[in-house]
Amino acid sequence: MQDQQEYDHRHIERYWQAEWAEKGVYRTPNDTIEPTYVLGMFPYPSGELHMGHVRNYTITDAYARYRRLQGDSVLHPMGWDAFGLPAENAAIEHDTNPRAWTMDCIEQMREQLRAVGFGYDWDRELTTCAPEYYRWNQWLFTRFYEMGLVEQAASAVNWCPSCETVLADEQVDGADDACWRCETPVEERELDQWFLKITDYADELVESLSELDEWPTSVRAMQREWIGRQTGAELAFEIEGYDSVTVFTTRIDTIHGVSFVALAPDHEISQSLAETDENVRQYINRFEELEGDTGVDTGLTAANPVTDREVPVYVADFAFSDVGTGALMGVPAHDERDHEFASENGLSIVPVVAPADGSEIPDVTEKPYTADGMLVNSGAYTGMESAAARERLIEEIESASEQTDYRLRDWGISRQRYWGTPIPIVHCPECGPVSVPDKELPVELPEFVPTRGNPLDAAEEFVKTTCPECGVHAKRETDTMDTFVDSSWYFLRFVSPDLGDAPFDNERANDWLPVDLYVGGREHAVMHLLYTRFFMRVLSDAGLLDDREPFADLITQGMVRLDGETMSKSKGNVVSPQRIIDEYGADTARLFTMQAARPERDFDWQETGVRSTHAFVERLYDLVIGSEVEDSERDEHESSRDAADEYVAREIDATIVTAQESYESLSFVDGLRESRELVSLLYRYRESSPNTQTIDRGLRVVVKLLAPVVPHLCSELWAALNDGERAGTSTEDKEASNEEIDESEVFGVESDWPEPKHDIEDYQLSRRIVEKTREDIRQIIEGAGIDDPASIEIVVTPDWKFRAREIAVETDEANVIREIVTDETVRVNKTAAAKYAKELQSERRSLSRTLSPDREFEALNRAVWLVRQEFNADVQVVRATDADETLSQTARPGRPAIRIE
Repeated sequence: MQDQQEYDHRHIERYWQAEWAEKGVYRTPNDTIEPTYVLGMFPYPSGELHMGHVRNYTITDAYARYRRLQGDSVLHPMGWDAFGLPAENAAIEHDTNPRAWTMDCIEQMREQLRAVGFGYDWDRELTTCAPEYYRWNQWLFTRFYEMGLVEQAASAVNWCPSCETVLADEQVDGADDACWRCETPVEERELDQWFLKITDYADELVESLSELDEWPTSVRAMQREWIGRQTGAELAFEIEGYDSVTVFTTRIDTIHGVSFVALAPDHEISQSLAETDENVRQYINRFEELEGDTGVDTGLTAANPVTDREVPVYVADFAFSDVGTGALMGVPAHDERDHEFASENGLSIVPVVAPADGSEIPDVTEKPYTADGMLVNSGAYTGMESAAARERLIEEIESASEQTDYRLRDWGISRQRYWGTPIPIVHCPECGPVSVPDKELPVELPEFVPTRGNPLDAAEEFVKTTCPECGVHAKRETDTMDTFVDSSWYFLRFVSPDLGDAPFDNERANDWLPVDLYVGGREHAVMHLLYTRFFMRVLSDAGLLDDREPFADLITQGMVRLDGETMSKSKGNVVSPQRIIDEYGADTARLFTMQAARPERDFDWQETGVRSTHAFVERLYDLVIGSEVEDSERDEHESSRDAADEYVAREIDATIVTAQESYESLSFVDGLRESRELVSLLYRYRESSPNTQTIDRGLRVVVKLLAPVVPHLCSELWAALNDGERAGTSTEDKEASNEEIDESEVFGVESDWPEPKHDIEDYQLSRRIVEKTREDIRQIIEGAGIDDPASIEIVVTPDWKFRAREIAVETDEANVIREIVTDETVRVNKTAAAKYAKELQSERRSLSRTLSPDREFEALNRAVWLVRQEFNADVQVVRATDADETLSQTARPGRPAIRIE
């Protein structure tokens, strides 16, 4: 063992990062078979890491390292989501070009990622703004085009006047319809746009969500809501002076309760009315400024196709042209929004559905009845159940037909900006839109010229071209692709990043996909994750992939907050990862972020917690580097010492099991807590005449268990435990040693996961009784004011009490007392048994299994050394049969009696 030295995190971390890079520890050879694919959502290169990056990528790095310890081959790559408007704006602001700005940012962030010690296969690094990458965006666009999944159409689009580009619906945030990047209110414009027809896959995208068992429920719910599939009916309401208006409803069974019809502000009838009706025109011009669900009476009426009853027609802001037909029938008795609107406008509210159990017709004066049930007040349909009535009404109403409607709209990918993938289309006056041939890809971006509007429109040499089909003068498409195209398939490119004749190696992709674990922010639950699922299905239908889902397991990690608020540059509450690394070390930063909360939960950054974590890291270093111990001579506590060895050995095994369960479940927190507690236990054990073999094994185990999260220090300590070369070894030590060190010893923390050596049955129950007993002793000493206890006697429960409790836990009989007092083992203690049975009867709902008296005795006896060390007293664990009867009668299963003198 080396002489003890102070922990120098800078020296150790730089040393091991250089060693990993030189040895290529994290490379994944192309001939690897079925590696565990671990991936964090690749970052936009802003130039600076933030603590969210550190947390996100520590999660994937820790899991990747854990899988290597389990013997897996692991693919853990990194790249850059490098296109996008922020780089274009930054380039203009700093008088440079987007490429130079982006590459400078990438270089800076790459070094920061290396400084945190992430184990990436840097040979697979990719950058989406490189022509060799975005060439394949264009190639894939062409394949989509050939499959009929691309169209250009004039469309009302979301236009950000600040960014001067189109936004997808998913990129418009909040009730005020603001740009997701700059928060500028979005305008509506009519433009020719390119669309990817994601709606062709709407049914499969929503139905297959139920198969994603390892995805967060919240993410699947968000995607279901965004796709918004509704099965219902379309039917016509006649409006005098106009053609009939078609409404969409999911509750045609409530048609006898219709009180009004609502039209979207941009419905063609609404627009027609606005030309002559001042009230309608003013409402349409200002409805977005109004709060709540609002509308304006048009003065028109619509005829109910079943009852012929005339109901008023409103233009209302809760009817949407892109949902259903842009018209809806209002049934206030059975819809919350309709009820509120009808109440405010004095419209009738008539119940037409009641509970199917035959109970009274609900009072819908204050709130609607929204469930299915049995029809009432519905003419010939009265008495029918809702589902049956819906089928019959669709059959019998002449204009009705069953329809499925979606909220999801085709994905508009056109962006009127420079820094993105050029759309590979040539507009020919003779042939129309023509795809650029594959052999002419990539269509590369020209030199950047800053200008308002679309910079590519001003690049004449770029725009002017010839038609690939007929050769006449033509113009290139000047829109670039939404950057979400780049991220919709990048995980496939990591499989073969240097491949020159295809976007990815099909055979390898089919072997390596889907990604086993994908980690990223919950803000990508709809856009990015929905688009990747769409891309996988198209590529599968094109015969390029077997799998149709990209990610088997998904974690959407929580936010890192400061003083309760999410960290943000604009708020001025950002904690610099570089400062934390410089001051405390990367291992400290990694461990703090992983132990602060489970990955999916938010947590508050606390400097005191960081300092505490750093103190633990230093303590671990001291424990290993300074823990050379010798077996001392046996003393009067020889049998107790053997029990202590067994206690520590069992705790080591228990920690292995807990850590493995924690890492496998991707919670991490429990495993890290248990590992830290094991370090504390080994410290105490080292001070009480330890067995060198036990403590050596304990050190080796704890180093392995912490290695996924604390890799630099654990590599250093593993080398020290194996007398391998380490950062703390002096030059003289290296030169003096001629012994060859096996590389697997140096990098042992990457080789295998420790295994328990003993039967650890009931280890949680054993731990619980030891901790509870120690806590009870503390309370007795404090309550009795005992300053210096001389002896502590711990008495385990009598056998008959254990049997009584066992009966109470297991029996299904209502009369627990009778079951207990008639048992042969219990009834010999008749009076005491009856009293105890009453206790168990009252507590039976909260009772759980406990250790048997023998196992309880063994567990407490193994912990005698720990109790003795804490209280500096003579400690005895006694069976009930060997103890004072008065004392033993107070013992309970899982709660031994205690006497302190």
